[in-house]
Amino acid sequence: MKRNFLFALTLVALVGCQSAYYGAMEKVGIHKRDILVDRVEDTRDAQNEAQQQFNSALEELSALINFNGGELETIYNNLNDQYAASTEAKELVSKRIGNVESVAQALFSEWEDEIDQYSNATFKRNSSKQLSDTKRLYARMLRSMHQSEKKMDPVLAALNDNVLYLKHNLNANAVNAIEVEFKQLKQEIAILIKEVNQSIAESNKFIETLSK
Repeated sequence: MKRNFLFALTLVALVGCQSAYYGAMEKVGIHKRDILVDRVEDTRDAQNEAQQQFNSALEELSALINFNGGELETIYNNLNDQYAASTEAKELVSKRIGNVESVAQALFSEWEDEIDQYSNATFKRNSSKQLSDTKRLYARMLRSMHQSEKKMDPVLAALNDNVLYLKHNLNANAVNAIEVEFKQLKQEIAILIKEVNQSIAESNKFIETLSK
């Protein structure tokens, strides 16, 4: 019971802070619509950076597969760094998507309230249609964002497996074992990149529509 109460207080405080932030931004001419566009752009850029990072991790793993003498521990450390960077990239994408959802909810709620204030039936009808169309495009974009985000989890899990296995088996047998799984991981990253590119395309379409 106490935990639920504290969560409710935190939620109220968070909503209050967001409302204050949006109010302050509007006073300087930056509205929720503008903030939403900025946050979608930030998410798109984070997704692009994430797919580049996953490609870098794949290249490091490829270097391990083609290992031909030298220090395996050095390659392990490099691969471990790539896994850590990939995890951070995914976390940033998740955070940016959350930021998009937050301002979108505030924007749509405000838009719905303002539609009720119209006395002109034509304006009210046109604004309602515009809101409906924007919501539809937003839902499609958000679904694509989450789909690409979810595709990152199995890739991260596979990278982690490889890093852990190599950590405890710094020898040629470990390299051979990892090579068996390499092809599957490569396919998963290819699927991930396809999903990310689709999400980026949906983001660009939404940004273009909202910026008109």
